[in-house]
Formats: sequence, structure tokens, C-alpha cells
Amino acid sequence: MTFGIAPPLTTTQPSATASAARLGRMLEPSEWASAGIPLLRNPREVVTGLHDRHLPGPSTAVVAVLDPEERVTASASFVLRTDAPDGWDFRNALLSQLRRVVPHDLRLRAPVRTAVLLYCRDGGPLWTEADGAWMWGLRDACTLHGLRCGAYITLTRDGWQVLGEGRGGRRPYTGARPERPQLSDATRERHDGGMAAGPPRRTGGGAPEARRRTAAR
Repeated sequence: MTFGIAPPLTTTQPSATASAARLGRMLEPSEWASAGIPLLRNPREVVTGLHDRHLPGPSTAVVAVLDPEERVTASASFVLRTDAPDGWDFRNALLSQLRRVVPHDLRLRAPVRTAVLLYCRDGGPLWTEADGAWMWGLRDACTLHGLRCGAYITLTRDGWQVLGEGRGGRRPYTGARPERPQLSDATRERHDGGMAAGPPRRTGGGAPEARRRTAAR
């Protein structure tokens, strides 16, 4: 599991101009729904895999990169707390994590991989300003890393929900235990013969090499 604590954001008294700029760096649900975000074929499988791998708690973001077959090839989790959610800060945090776990695709004419974001938070399933800032940040980070912007998913005590799509479920939820047993990296290496064999599996935890490289950080 990759788990990082982002440095605390500087808290200063925002000016009216700064507040207006911050509010401009968030997306409303209607804007997100009309942005052409690709639908996940099996969102519950993706959500369950990422939850089992990272076990996110409140204020934890899990960013994952999917290949064209919707298999997770890399993922990372981190905590970023702020009283004034700003898409700029979220974009920078997401871009930093993406750069750590996967090379960019900026040389491609069109993106072939997709980044999705699972955000675990308190409260209910309804859209919040923080959600809007995360949506803005995810979209911008994907553009700067050469990825397609994928689904934004919230995880609360009530379950999970893909915002902008109306799809969700009761499990997993915040505080839920993994639904499948986990293998340690050492055990997984023994099973795989010490190397990744064949195409990535649909586990939601990323390719074995990507997992080991991420965990080492």
C-alpha cells in the first residue's frame, strides 16, 4: 500500500480575488457530466480493487491508471487536508503522484490510458465543493500527464458513488474490511516466480512491478 502525507497547505486569509479564483477551479456535476468522461464498464470491480489495495480512510485520495482494457496498471494513495479546497493544489498533488508511479504519455497523439480518482471523505454522497475541486484537479493533471480523464468516485460511510453518472453501491464503504485476502509482496513474488508474468490482472492494485516500485517509495 502506498500512503503519503502531503505537506500542509499554507493558511492565509484569502482575498476576494483569491476566493473567486479558487471557486473557478472546481467543476459542477453538470459540467463534469457533459465533459465526455468515459464510463467505467465495471465500476464496482475497480472500486473494490482499489479499496482492498489501499484501505483508504477519510481525506485519502487514491489515483489509479487504467489500460485500454480497464485493468489497473499503477495506483497511489495520499492524504491532503485543507479547509479551502482548491483545484490547483489538488492538481499538483495528483500530478506528483502520477509522475512517481507511471511515465507520461505526452508523446502520443491521443491518450490510450485513463486516470480515475477514488476520494474517501466524511459526509453524504451529495456533491461538495471539495468534490468539484478534485474533479478540476483530476482533469488538469490528466492533461499535463497525457492521460484521459476518467471517473471521479467518492467513498463514504454510505458506500461509493461515481459522481456525474448516478452509479454506486453500498460496499465497499469507509471503514469496510477487504473483501478478498491480500498477498504480501514477498508471497506474490513467489507465486509469480519473482517477475510479472503475462498481462496485468484485474485486481485494482496495479501491475506487480508497479506495485513494488510504488510501495518502496
